[in-house]
Amino acid sequence: MLMQGYIRSDLAAGAGRVAPLHKSTDVSGPPLRVLMVAARYLPYSGGTETHVHEVSRRLAQAGHIVGVLTADPTGELKRNEQVDGVTIIRLRAWPRNRDYLFAPGIIRLIDPTKWDLIHIQGYHTLVAPLAMLGAIRSKIPFVITFHSGGHSSGWRRWLRPLQWNLLRPLVSRARRCIGVSRFEAETFCNQMGLDRRRMAVIPNGAELPQPDAASAQQSAGRLILSVGRLERYKGHHRAIEALPYLLSDFPDLQLRIIGSGPYEDDLRRLAMQCGVSDRVAIGAISAANRQELSNLVARASLVTLLSDYEANPVAIMEALSLGRRVLATASSGFIELAEQGLLRTVPLQSDAASIAAAMADELNAPAGRPAVPLPDWQSCADRLVDVYRAALRDELVFRPEVRA
Repeated sequence: MLMQGYIRSDLAAGAGRVAPLHKSTDVSGPPLRVLMVAARYLPYSGGTETHVHEVSRRLAQAGHIVGVLTADPTGELKRNEQVDGVTIIRLRAWPRNRDYLFAPGIIRLIDPTKWDLIHIQGYHTLVAPLAMLGAIRSKIPFVITFHSGGHSSGWRRWLRPLQWNLLRPLVSRARRCIGVSRFEAETFCNQMGLDRRRMAVIPNGAELPQPDAASAQQSAGRLILSVGRLERYKGHHRAIEALPYLLSDFPDLQLRIIGSGPYEDDLRRLAMQCGVSDRVAIGAISAANRQELSNLVARASLVTLLSDYEANPVAIMEALSLGRRVLATASSGFIELAEQGLLRTVPLQSDAASIAAAMADELNAPAGRPAVPLPDWQSCADRLVDVYRAALRDELVFRPEVRA
């Protein structure tokens, strides 16, 4: 079970085991100069954006020099700013309306006179290979956290193995790799042939502001939340399709879908087709308004994420931190959380009636789950410092494993 603190996982070669929990002992040493490179950052919202924001500001508070280098496809955001002690540098990226994010200026901004180490946050856009090339060119050690996710495009999913093979020579030069779940770590070790001894598992933090007492009491009926970016692979449509099966037993039921993205119009049409448009609300909550999110999650009778693929979703960890009941699909990183007794799963291919039956069971269950200590963002940041120092001490880059 996840406990307060953090999981350290130096997956023993061939074993895929998670080492026991430990408290960081490497608290001494000079401040580090760390540049995090992320495809997207605040004011955009999302799991990776939240992760980078939460750990970067805690590292800065601990006395480290931290920068975030990120892409701006709009050209409308501040190019440089200082927030919570973190230097944020935004570079123009193309195209504007796609997630490829080609930002050639990344390579020249990776400067060995300014940074001791580069931490690449996410692998799935063109930002990651450019950052790795920049680090290799400048001879700066780098680590990578994969932050893997699904995709609604069938051809993009089909190309993933090719993408992994193309990235493998660059990823193999990383001093350390990090998975946000055991599932993610094992997946990339297997797909890219990475040395398991150089792979750490550091789960996302689970931390929201305490909900307002008055706000948490306000509810116009039972509330189900479906959280995540509005993409088909996130499974919001499954929650909408299940809703008609629930209304006879739960006539006051409401579904709130929290997120933004290109699938919004499709979801609204689906709600109309299912005859539940008056029960479904769709909209994002600003990444800066964490209190509003906390208040809403605290009012929920059930939180769902019926996604095709998740590594270690921040939104679900946050819901668990407030003792909410969670229903997810039996896939990817959700399996680990289900094994720990933190949430319930349904098979990925379940029909609407089966999903509704599982929802009804959860709605009829006690209001919340017993409080379970979860990793927080401070423990996540502390563990990253351990990984950074280990990477800087290690003069050997690791090579792909030889496959039989």
